[in-house]
Amino acid sequence: MNLSDEIRYELLEGRIALVTIDRPAQRNAINRGVVAGLREAWRRIGDDDSVRVAILTGSGDKAFCAGMDLKEAAALQLKVPPRDMLPVLGEVDFIDKPVIAAVNGGAYAGGWLFAQMCDLCIAAEHALFGITEARVGRGMPWAAPLIHMLPQRIVMELLLTGKPMTAQRLQGLGYVNEVVPAAQLQERALQMARDIADNAPLTVKAARELVYLSTEMGRSAALRAARHVFEGVYLSEDAQEGPRAFAEKRPPRWTGR
Repeated sequence: MNLSDEIRYELLEGRIALVTIDRPAQRNAINRGVVAGLREAWRRIGDDDSVRVAILTGSGDKAFCAGMDLKEAAALQLKVPPRDMLPVLGEVDFIDKPVIAAVNGGAYAGGWLFAQMCDLCIAAEHALFGITEARVGRGMPWAAPLIHMLPQRIVMELLLTGKPMTAQRLQGLGYVNEVVPAAQLQERALQMARDIADNAPLTVKAARELVYLSTEMGRSAALRAARHVFEGVYLSEDAQEGPRAFAEKRPPRWTGR
């Protein structure tokens, strides 16, 4: 299913949404069609109770996303971008389900941002990541959360030099979860999605929230907030179903209630 000329949306196995930026000739650069299609994809994923996990990837093997389509940006003579210009998860658009970035090639500028906004990241061996705005005189205010994801001097190197880093280096620094051969990228992302989708959905939702709230709080405040977040999990039907299924030696039947 195409949500725009530039975005493909597929529901796999009845519970995994695969979202593909489909502008391979333009290295999957972000134009108005990409923005509109992604915004619709996030809406569908949020509204569809059958979707447990999403995967975001790019078409072809050259680029995940090369950032803004600079030809379109030049024609628009864009100055200060409005906050809601891009469909950035956690900042402009909000869903409470995990999203995996399957980075199939270069992820530059806005492409880095799209990988950054996802909860997990699997990259092909040849993938490169770069925050290249300094090379074209643009800004990257969206990079502020990186200080929670990478060491300070690595963030400085990325922002000030504009030079890309390999997936292997970023895996060593904890930014990329796994690096795999390109031919195995989609299957490995699907397997990770299956592993998540097999788990209790209320626990997955709360665990994801726990990670993000902990980046914004001190230790004691985060512990108090986390207890509140998980209270509904403990009181759910699924919290009884999990131990019961274990005792009965069968797969649990999650209801999300």
